[in-house]
Amino acid sequence: MKQNDRIKLEAGWKAALQDEFEQPYMTELGDFLRREKAAGKLIHPPGPLIFNALNSTPLDRVKVVILGQDPYHGPGQAHGLSFSVQPGVAPPPSLQNIFKELKRDLNLEIPRHGYLQHWADQGVLMLNTSLTVEQGMAGSHAKAGWHVFTDRIMEVVNARRPHLVFMLWGAHAQSKARLLDPTRHLLLKSAHPSPLSAHRGFLGNGHFSRANQFLRQQGLEPIDWALPVEV
Repeated sequence: MKQNDRIKLEAGWKAALQDEFEQPYMTELGDFLRREKAAGKLIHPPGPLIFNALNSTPLDRVKVVILGQDPYHGPGQAHGLSFSVQPGVAPPPSLQNIFKELKRDLNLEIPRHGYLQHWADQGVLMLNTSLTVEQGMAGSHAKAGWHVFTDRIMEVVNARRPHLVFMLWGAHAQSKARLLDPTRHLLLKSAHPSPLSAHRGFLGNGHFSRANQFLRQQGLEPIDWALPVEV
């Protein structure tokens, strides 16, 4: 059985990325993850949710890309959407700063949860540059091969989707800008929403209103950034 036959992936993404799963780096990445689990290490998110960003936002529906660094590394937090946490899990500090900017930019009520599925359902691809992480070890899988795979995802959306908005927060996300065509898409760059850097340009960046303004200019439906107060 080929590697890509085992991967559960939305049909549009699977067609676009199927050759990647046969590349040596993906075989090595799979072997690495199996070794880590065999050694007793806890890996986040759970296996069925590693590709949740792609499965939640089909390729032909992508309108906005929010690019994070790697999944949350605390127990039960990560579920495959960048910056989002499972219902019932307290919003981490980076997400709290995202909510502060939403309140400042669009005067939206801050929800009591951090579950961002509502955005993914509307065409917001919520991707991390690495799709897995070891519990308690931020950045632990940054050199495992995921960056090659997520480069390919960015190349695919850049080429196949018109008039996208890319929200590139922090150095890791901005490193992908080299793969994007700023004459076709809107590239929004700022500091990362982490408490370590949010005050250096994330808070006040106006990215949410600027994204919707661009989408409207292209004749596209804007994103409803207002999250349900409860889930």
